Amino acid sequence: MINWFKKKRKINYPDFWKSYARKFNDSLPEDLNSIRFVVLDTETTGFDYENDRVLSIGALSLKNNTLIVNESFEVFLDQHFYHAKNVEIHGILRDGKQDRITELEALMLFLEFIGNAVLVAHHARFDINMINHALKRHGMPKLKNKVLDTSVLYKKTLIATPLSRPQEVYSLDYLADKFDISTKDRHTALGDAFITALAFLKILVKLKAQRNFTVKKLVR
Repeated sequence: MINWFKKKRKINYPDFWKSYARKFNDSLPEDLNSIRFVVLDTETTGFDYENDRVLSIGALSLKNNTLIVNESFEVFLDQHFYHAKNVEIHGILRDGKQDRITELEALMLFLEFIGNAVLVAHHARFDINMINHALKRHGMPKLKNKVLDTSVLYKKTLIATPLSRPQEVYSLDYLADKFDISTKDRHTALGDAFITALAFLKILVKLKAQRNFTVKKLVR
């Protein structure tokens, strides 16, 4: 007789994943100033989650409304698939001079850097999905972190009126212009992460001024 109640086989994930997962045993702080945010961006070969690849990951740490200057992260990945039209945007060439590491090495370093921080990105779904698909290729589950999207958060700071309604999508260039942020290093992973981090700090100020703001609502 078939045992329909067999326990699901436990997957023995590698130590670096176990170390990352253990960091989520404790709940996030209730005090906003005690939460560590990691603002990230990826440069990729394209926009197809299954077939395209991450070329570069850049990330910065924020805590207590402050950019932690000695906590930055940038890696370039050794990939063999490139779209020439996208190279014109991000400038990462197949035979470029940047030191490159394997996708798995990049993921290991990235998980160590982010820990259980709340992740922040502009149009975050794309970056997180690209990283999750990379994890899947190496037999790992999806990221466990809470994720915030600066495009979505910015819309929450706006007041809709009959004469002025929020746009469906706000680009990173729009936010940079709105908050007078330099776009000198635009279209590099670390440069875009820096722009996003500054925009996020500006958005937080506006959100905290709202009467119904709570940390729980922010990171739910």
